[in-house]
Amino acid sequence: MTQLAVDRYVVETLMRDMVGHDRNPSGYLVFLWLWAKTDGGRRRHAASLQTIARETGLSKSAVQNAVRYLRDRRRLIAAERDGPTSPPVYEVFAPWRR
Repeated sequence: MTQLAVDRYVVETLMRDMVGHDRNPSGYLVFLWLWAKTDGGRRRHAASLQTIARETGLSKSAVQNAVRYLRDRRRLIAAERDGPTSPPVYEVFAPWRR
């Protein structure tokens, strides 16, 4: 099994902010899943909402709300589609690294 490096900020600050303050634990869980799939934001990853739901244990609607929250409110991810039937391609941002 390979190891996953997570920035200290993600655990010490972002978790408390998203789960405690914003009351959005599903957003945090989806962010961690995307973080792992994109190697900490170093590459992009295509995945359907259903795939994310299945792999995180969340419902599809919870994932949909989490993606909207991460993209529109927190601006921690971007999601683009190559076509109307293709899964979104996600990009993860780490603004605290600047």
